Parts: sequence; C-alpha cells; structure tokens
Amino acid sequence: MKNPISNLQKVFESRIRLGVMSALMVNDTLDFNALKELLGLTDGNLASHLKALEQQEIVVVSKQFVGRKPSTTYKATVRGKVLFRQHLAALEKLINNQ
Repeated sequence: MKNPISNLQKVFESRIRLGVMSALMVNDTLDFNALKELLGLTDGNLASHLKALEQQEIVVVSKQFVGRKPSTTYKATVRGKVLFRQHLAALEKLINNQ
C-alpha cells in the first residue's frame, strides 16, 4: 500500500498557512489587512507565514500605492494552487482511509 501521507505538503502543516491558502483559493487576491482580519492574526504572525509561502512560490505579492497609502495584496500562484489541491486530496484520502 502506498504511503497515505506521501502527498501531504510540509509547507501547509501550519493552520495559518492552511487558512491563507483556503482564503486565496476562493478569492483571486486579498490584501494584507483582509487576511489579517479574516484569520484573526497579528501583523507579525501573518507576515512571517506569508513570507514562507512567498519563498516557496506558493503566493505572489504585489505592492502598490492606492492614493497615498501602500497596499500589499497576495495571490496564490498556479504552483501553489496545484500543491494545495494535492495536499487536500491527500488529507481526504487519509480521512477516508483509501
């Protein structure tokens, strides 16, 4: 029997990263403050997890100014979406004991 956890992605072991990716899978982009509010996180906590996802090319960051205020938005990459779907499928397979 194939190892049921072989397709789990280490990058998604954190509940925060799971939350970030879940939000980005159903929203094309989200800004930092929306993610922070949605997940109930501090700036530093969210920033460290977003940086880890960005380093793994799971999310891409876009920084711009809206008026005079800086705006940072995040979007799941194609690679990130594929890896996240694989991770969810592996979890489902594990849960269903298949």
